[in-house]
Amino acid sequence: MPPDTTQEIDSAELAREERASGWRTIRRVAPYLWPRDTPWVKHRVSLSLILLLVAKLIAVGTPLIYKAAVDTLGGDVPDLALGAIGLTVAYGMARLMNVGFQQMRDGVFARVGQRALRALALETFTHIHRMSMRYHITRKTGGLSRIIERGVKGVDFLLRFLLFSVGPLVLELVLIAGVLFFLFDVWYLVVVAVTIGLYVWFTFKVTEWRVKLRREMNAQDTDANQKAIDSLLNFETVKYFGAEAREADRYDTAMRQYEAAAVRTATSLAFLNFGQSVLITSGLVGVMVMAAMGVQSGALTVGDFVMVNAYMIQITMPLNFLGTVYREIRQSLTDMGQMFDLLGQPPEVTDKPGARPLAVSGGVVELHDIRFGYDATRPILKGVSLKVGAGENVALVGPSGSGKSTIGRLLFRFYDVTGGSLSIDGQDVREVTQDSLHRAIGVVPQDTVLFNDSIRYNIAYGRDGATQTEIEDAARAAQIHDFIAGLPDGYETMVGERGLKLSGGEKQRVGIARTLLKDPPILLLDEATSALDTETEAEIQSALRVAAQGRTVITIAHRLSTIADADRIVVLQDGEVVETGTHEALLARQGRYAQLWQRQQVEDAVA
Repeated sequence: MPPDTTQEIDSAELAREERASGWRTIRRVAPYLWPRDTPWVKHRVSLSLILLLVAKLIAVGTPLIYKAAVDTLGGDVPDLALGAIGLTVAYGMARLMNVGFQQMRDGVFARVGQRALRALALETFTHIHRMSMRYHITRKTGGLSRIIERGVKGVDFLLRFLLFSVGPLVLELVLIAGVLFFLFDVWYLVVVAVTIGLYVWFTFKVTEWRVKLRREMNAQDTDANQKAIDSLLNFETVKYFGAEAREADRYDTAMRQYEAAAVRTATSLAFLNFGQSVLITSGLVGVMVMAAMGVQSGALTVGDFVMVNAYMIQITMPLNFLGTVYREIRQSLTDMGQMFDLLGQPPEVTDKPGARPLAVSGGVVELHDIRFGYDATRPILKGVSLKVGAGENVALVGPSGSGKSTIGRLLFRFYDVTGGSLSIDGQDVREVTQDSLHRAIGVVPQDTVLFNDSIRYNIAYGRDGATQTEIEDAARAAQIHDFIAGLPDGYETMVGERGLKLSGGEKQRVGIARTLLKDPPILLLDEATSALDTETEAEIQSALRVAAQGRTVITIAHRLSTIADADRIVVLQDGEVVETGTHEALLARQGRYAQLWQRQQVEDAVA
């Protein structure tokens, strides 16, 4: 098959898929305009459509009043009851009423549109938070936010222009065509119909081409935005490696590609506008010539000539925006399609039907023959079995990649095991609700990430509705209250994006305070001090010991000195448990743990 034929088939297939996606998107949005359980929305939509119809009827009748005024002034018809001045005032009132009813329509519909935007934005936001960890670590935040932003804007544009631009335009064209047919003759209608037909065909053809250019421009825009956000989020890394110029060049390369795509888009718009002007002007001149000939022959009045001109201008103005509206509707459907594709992706981890809340009686955590891999071809855990008793402090140690942190993620159910089971007090975590599971487990990660808000807000995040006294008690337990009290703004001190205005130790203490405020029966310490200096680590360890009292604690540790006093230490190697025991017992065994301990002692001595 020749290459060009294949390309045509591919383009046709793509066009069919886009049309199907467009109709699917429209069907997806429709319930927001006509919801079954919200009568006031239906009432507002109905009233908006009535106001729209009244506005268009007035718009089509306005040139008739204009014609009557011109004919009265020209003496072509007997002086009407209203007189020329009265007709002129009536003409002005008709124009004012047309605008008034349109604005009333927009005002009535505004709440409907904003409700739809809010509902869709909330649905998307909620759905993204339900997505699995796997989804979030494989998506770029900048690109994701762009999809949501453009999708929500697309809904707004579609609602406003599809309902209040394209629909009214079609209605107005039909009404004007009827007037031309009944008041003049069929040839006026033929010229107008041919002009509009050619105009719409040309507009849609060129716009289809422009949509491809716009899609490319959007892709370059998204890429540049991702690079900018990625670079800003890694501000410190950029500084460490003196890579400002490199990042600027990387960003400029993306912007250069965006610039080229934007120039092609702008050039195509100029071509579209000029072609539209040629077609619409040709139709206007054709109809006006026919009307002028009618006036010369005496078949028409000057008022008829003026009325035809008024109708053609009335048609021309909305048609001038047809290309823009069509392109934006196509683009909106594409943007909304991406957003609805996102909404259509099912969460990897979901509650089973009829799942019950987790009932924690003691906090016994049991892993039975756990098997799991982030990639099916590369297993991480290969049959790990482990039981952590109520109130017991068990440490997981081992080299990088042995599966320590993976166990923590499985416990919190960021992922589901592929084999075996993981239970709390005899309840499989897959059988209980995720909300109750998450409430039962407190996590202090290696690098606590804070919201760009106050210290008070970040600590209070541990429990919704916590009082200031409870927040301060948690801060005291985490040994950070005195530090906060010494700040000029105290608990209202802003921490900066991701908590960058605080030191590592201060962030960890805020994180511990947040977890203490949550007051969970099970505590997961995921290398909570490995990124800190020795002195700060000792202080944080003291705070963690307070946090661990009366709780089941699983400590994932890299630095073995921090877990020497654990009730039990479990050594992992290549996804399997190779040793279990207390610190002293494992050292006496002279096995894998003893090797790790000796190596760290040497490293600490050299440091």
